[in-house]
Amino acid sequence: MALNSYRFRDVWLVPAPAPAVFQAVVDLAGYPQWWPDVRSVVQIDEDTAEIVCQATLPYRLVVRMRRAEENETAGRLAVHLDGDLRGSLAARVSSHAIGAMLDIHQDVVATKHLLRMFAPVARPLFRVNHALMMRRGRRGLCARLTP
Repeated sequence: MALNSYRFRDVWLVPAPAPAVFQAVVDLAGYPQWWPDVRSVVQIDEDTAEIVCQATLPYRLVVRMRRAEENETAGRLAVHLDGDLRGSLAARVSSHAIGAMLDIHQDVVATKHLLRMFAPVARPLFRVNHALMMRRGRRGLCARLTP
């Protein structure tokens, strides 16, 4: 795998019904309300939004997300990514003993010059940065959906 390629898998257990989790996850415009690392979301068209993220490290990522699949009955959603990250993100929401499980898979290539330039030495830091962002996202979603 190239130094600027990343595969991530995150599993979020959320104490809320699966349909509520699915609706929150497909509502990109609502992300800044519960996910502190998502700084802004601009809707481009019905299937595309541009998201600006900044986690712990001092750089921002601008990513366009284009809907590839949204199947609430099956709990599946997928988007194509372009911009500072290029690739795909797929997720599945299913019922779980505590409420819902959100299983997220990302397969991306970093195209942002800063990330490509520092990947040989900073790749582990980039992975930790991603993990912290995802942890805050899970916490924010849980807080948003838990009464």
